Amino acid sequence: MVKGLQGAIIAAGRGERLRNSTRDDIPKPLVKLGGEAMVLRQGRALIAAGASSVVAVINSETARVASENEMALEIPPSIRFVVRDTANSMETMLALGDVLEPGWFIAATVDAVVPQAELARFVNESRKKIEDCSEKKLAGVLAVTRWRGEARPLFADVTENGLILRLGNGQTSMVTAGLYFLSTRVFDYAADARRAGLDALRRFLALIIERGMQLDAIEIEGSIDVDEASDLDAARIAIRKML
Repeated sequence: MVKGLQGAIIAAGRGERLRNSTRDDIPKPLVKLGGEAMVLRQGRALIAAGASSVVAVINSETARVASENEMALEIPPSIRFVVRDTANSMETMLALGDVLEPGWFIAATVDAVVPQAELARFVNESRKKIEDCSEKKLAGVLAVTRWRGEARPLFADVTENGLILRLGNGQTSMVTAGLYFLSTRVFDYAADARRAGLDALRRFLALIIERGMQLDAIEIEGSIDVDEASDLDAARIAIRKML
């Protein structure tokens, strides 16, 4: 049974694609969506979906800019920042292993914009999957969505009953959506991943499946991955419609 669900945000990247397609040289976690910085909006969304508290891993540039007067953030007590200049997205995820308590956590990339109702449904259905399955067997659940032609997706090969067989570049109808409901047991493979020279979260997730850990999938609707200016525009429009 899932108790004391923790929240986490993967936000230590530089967001080069978004910077290159917009005029403002602002770290992605601090870009405004719905009137607040993306990192805080994501944190509030995770708390509303059931997380008791949220840890956001950000880099030192984001921390510095956030501390400047014009970008000062009103950070609620339930959200805290951990500053790490990680080499890649895998190392950002693995940094969470140093700060999370053993148990289950809901993680999101900072740029995954998901309707609140879909986020809540994902959390609730993930809980049910875990409760219906042996915790030792199921290591987590990933949100997936239909591929709509986005660049650089992580394709997921999913069975009819929701088991993820593999993750990778081989094209399928489903791609990951930046939401992860995971057991901290996944961090047991940190050393293996580093020895293998892996350099991305997607490769780490593929590794733990290859090593026998079960990951299931839940399809969600309406998610937007904010990588470029056009994605940002789409996310802002979607958020206005939600209000």
